[in-house]
Amino acid sequence: MKKTHVKRASAFVLAALMAGTALAGCGNSNSSSEGSGEKKGDASKGKVYFLNFKPESDEAWQNLAKEYKKEKGVEVTVKTAAEGKYEETLTSEMSKDTAPTLFQVNGPVGLAKWGEYCDDLTNAEIVKNLTKDDFALKDGDQIKGIAYCIETYGIIYNKTILQKYCDSDFATVKKIEDINSFDKLKTVADEIQKNKDKLGVDGAFASTGMDSTSDWRFKTHLANLPIYFEYKDAGVSDAKELKGTYLDNYKKIFDLYITDSTCKPTELASKTMDNASAEFNDSKAVFLQNGTWQYDAISKGKKIKDEELGMLPIYIGAGDEAKQGLCTGTENYWCVNKDASDDDKAATEEFINWCVTSETGTKAMAEKMGFNIPFKDAKTPNNALVAFANTTADKTPVSWNFTTMPSEEWKNGVGAALTQYAAGTGDWDAVKKAFVDNWKTEKAKAAE
Repeated sequence: MKKTHVKRASAFVLAALMAGTALAGCGNSNSSSEGSGEKKGDASKGKVYFLNFKPESDEAWQNLAKEYKKEKGVEVTVKTAAEGKYEETLTSEMSKDTAPTLFQVNGPVGLAKWGEYCDDLTNAEIVKNLTKDDFALKDGDQIKGIAYCIETYGIIYNKTILQKYCDSDFATVKKIEDINSFDKLKTVADEIQKNKDKLGVDGAFASTGMDSTSDWRFKTHLANLPIYFEYKDAGVSDAKELKGTYLDNYKKIFDLYITDSTCKPTELASKTMDNASAEFNDSKAVFLQNGTWQYDAISKGKKIKDEELGMLPIYIGAGDEAKQGLCTGTENYWCVNKDASDDDKAATEEFINWCVTSETGTKAMAEKMGFNIPFKDAKTPNNALVAFANTTADKTPVSWNFTTMPSEEWKNGVGAALTQYAAGTGDWDAVKKAFVDNWKTEKAKAAE
């Protein structure tokens, strides 16, 4: 199999992209590539090549692949793309004769780009094990992707330091639970920054790094907030054009991040995710915008106890903030390569179903990867941030709408504009232009 270009799917429909719903999965099936239910291929004679999206779970996947080989005798190769390089790596790998049999798309936009490579999993065994049909990504009547982990992100905080602030004589906000709006968050962050020496920190927020290992937190995850509120106003789940209604709110939260920080805004262009993680783990920052996947980096540091962790919604001064929850969703959909051999497809479907049904697989996904997966045999993840997120279920979650972002080019344009703005070499109007004008341009390209 050798392909030199990517065809776009002619049509696609996401079975359900509901607020607060995230999708997850691992799958198996001996069904045919046409979804007829007829078995094609011999899984025992096939092999699996998984191109993994998540660098933080690489070691766990490598170990799970070895366990599968011991148990089933089937070879599983796992290759992990570098942070921020998945699309580039996937494009390169799919052009090879030995292309991945299992890969990932990030939702409707990813499916539009890679749909022609995705096998129909409608009759795959993994589909039967989903807790909801909503966790399937569809192209017309065909299921082309299975979400494999529900994730949540927000503003992670060090409860010990934050409580120390609340107990201080200079604190305006006296209870952590009272931080329920942008204004309250800003008051707290400003007062922490002003009194950082008394609290023993370098700043309220860990560095808002804008290098490629970290900028996705702001050009993608933070950018989700103004998109979410604009979609919510219009009652839509996607748009060819944006008005930019909430970009001033986006500016307010970004300004807070870069001014009440462990470093100067001019230093952010070279700051990495490792920098931000170290600042938080070493208790030099109270807040860190990131998600449940950050738990692995925190727990490995062994400096902050589980009970010291919490997570706030990302408040931007929009909507009913008292009822706003965390950002919950997924951009992790497994797809089986349609052009793989029948044996390899059968082996791949059997492997992913084993991941979400076997004792070994579900335990690894919960305890080693910290994944919250929507499958009937799922185990509770060993992840304090997931557990904390579950306690905020009474709030209205912010859906993951960044899966509708038109392209990596769009994200990179926003990221570059944000970096220049932080450094003082660009203005906010350039961010607005990258956000609104480039959205329209890139959406039009995607529709061609």
